Amino acid sequence: VQLQASGGGLVQAGGSLRLSCAASGRTFSMYVMGWFRQAPGKEREFVATVFRSGGSTYYTDSVKGRFTISIDNTKNTVYLQTNSLKPEDTAVYYCAASGGVGLPTIRASYDYWGQGTQVTVSS
Repeated sequence: VQLQASGGGLVQAGGSLRLSCAASGRTFSMYVMGWFRQAPGKEREFVATVFRSGGSTYYTDSVKGRFTISIDNTKNTVYLQTNSLKPEDTAVYYCAASGGVGLPTIRASYDYWGQGTQVTVSS
């Protein structure tokens, strides 16, 4: 499975960005798609996840009500709509795919990772 993330950029606080992650390869084996982020000097942290079957979603508390994860299975693409962005949202955002083993909020549960896309929010 290969993952290609895009959509990052520089935005002012309060602005929005739509991140995309296109999957290719053995995508039928990936049951869960997620987004993580890593700020400078910090650990990579969970942001949001979506189950390909059924569409259940989960978010970290700090983005609830502002971010929305969605998936288009016909295009093998997962999206992260980020609204009301804050400077503390600044990070490299990574998409990831999991075969469904382990907790979907845990980094170790994911088998494949994209290259990351930079999101910078200015105050």
